[in-house]
Amino acid sequence: MDFSALPTTAFIHPDGKNRDAIATLLHQVIDLLVETMTQATNRSPLPEPLVLKDRIRNLPQKSIDLEQLLEETHAQIIHSMNAAHPGYIGHMDSIPTTLSVLSDLLVAALNNNMLSVEMSPVFSRLETLVLQQIAQLFGLGAQANGVLVSGGSLANLQALIVARNIAFDSLENGIMHGQKPVFLVSEVAHTSFQKAAMVMGLGTKAAIPVKTNSNSQIDIDDLQVKLAQAKAAGQHPFAIVATAGTTVTGSIDPIVAMYNIAKTHQLWFHVDAAYGGAIILSERYRHQLSGIELADSVTFNPQKWLYVAKTCAIVMFRNFDLLQHHFRVLAPYMHDHDGWPNLGEFTVQGTRHPDILKLWLSLQHIGRDGYSAIIDHNYALTTTFTNAVKARSFLALASEPQMNLVCFRAQPTALPLDQWDSWNHGLQTWLLEKGNTFLSLPIYRGQRWLKAVLLNPFTTTDHIHRVFEHIDSYYTSHQG
Repeated sequence: MDFSALPTTAFIHPDGKNRDAIATLLHQVIDLLVETMTQATNRSPLPEPLVLKDRIRNLPQKSIDLEQLLEETHAQIIHSMNAAHPGYIGHMDSIPTTLSVLSDLLVAALNNNMLSVEMSPVFSRLETLVLQQIAQLFGLGAQANGVLVSGGSLANLQALIVARNIAFDSLENGIMHGQKPVFLVSEVAHTSFQKAAMVMGLGTKAAIPVKTNSNSQIDIDDLQVKLAQAKAAGQHPFAIVATAGTTVTGSIDPIVAMYNIAKTHQLWFHVDAAYGGAIILSERYRHQLSGIELADSVTFNPQKWLYVAKTCAIVMFRNFDLLQHHFRVLAPYMHDHDGWPNLGEFTVQGTRHPDILKLWLSLQHIGRDGYSAIIDHNYALTTTFTNAVKARSFLALASEPQMNLVCFRAQPTALPLDQWDSWNHGLQTWLLEKGNTFLSLPIYRGQRWLKAVLLNPFTTTDHIHRVFEHIDSYYTSHQG
């Protein structure tokens, strides 16, 4: 091939002929990375977005100079969401572990495909071994294992597909006429369950919402009522879903009580612990996940509270062999490898990124003690934050925190109720502009609430105290 039309660094030459040029480029990129991440506190947690419309050129005829490209990339980076900032406490996103960043660089260069063992001989085996260990950590039993997927939505989808296929023997022939599969889930559960119902061809209403109590946990009485109503209406429930860490309040459903109902009615029991699953690593707080070991399937996202760079999500099954019989679709162009599964045959995705290396490296590098220390620190911050809310009569909690999420809002009594949402919106803006702190503003129970996710290991009690100084300042100057 004539390479004259390509820049020298278009590819890393397998014979090393452009080694020096590649090394120079990588040093430039690493310098950009280090400069960006070590100066994260100098930028806003949520910068003004870069206006791209006039900056993005059409596909060029010839190569653009690398210096120019790196300069443009730098502009994009410094205007991106800055999750590394200790004041970024609005969502379940945080600074990634160092080794997960570096591993993404390495596996991107290797470009292995996690479809099969043949196409990723080391990482496919590593995924099977590491996820087996994680399944054991959750107490799911000797036959348990899991697969990595791109996010909790796919994990929840796959768990429900397996549950549906088992209940209706629908792997090959689908749902027969007259069958009306439904499953029951908290009214405040993640929207991925409605999406799953839609993608499975059941319609979003097949995800039957169950009422919650004042702390956003499933109401067991309403669960039983909704289950009876579904059966009376000719529907066919096949699964019950518990949430361990709701998106807005971080609440944990009563797992054991829900399992008992699922067992009584012979229903699949799935636990969405996408966020909350991390506390399994904390000796002090893991008891809050009591009963998760009884689940048929569990969703867990290390990309959240284990700080692994996106994407990294797991769906685990108590009996991994069920995927063989109720989900697997063989790829005839791939070979068997002495009992090692071609994981692309066991997942919704075929081609998958080798996310396992960054998960394994992060676990090995930080260790159980390290993660436990971080989680315990986050809980301590939550206590400080919660006490500060309770100490102010004009603030109210949405629920009593069970994790490191605090959902609260101001109730400025000098103003009419219909102005409280806009007042809290103004407080959110004030905190970002004056306090360099980002809190999100979700809708919960029909109202706007402020949400703090105390996830960043570099957030301190001093940060929390300053947040409330700014809240007090806003309240003093904006009482109506």
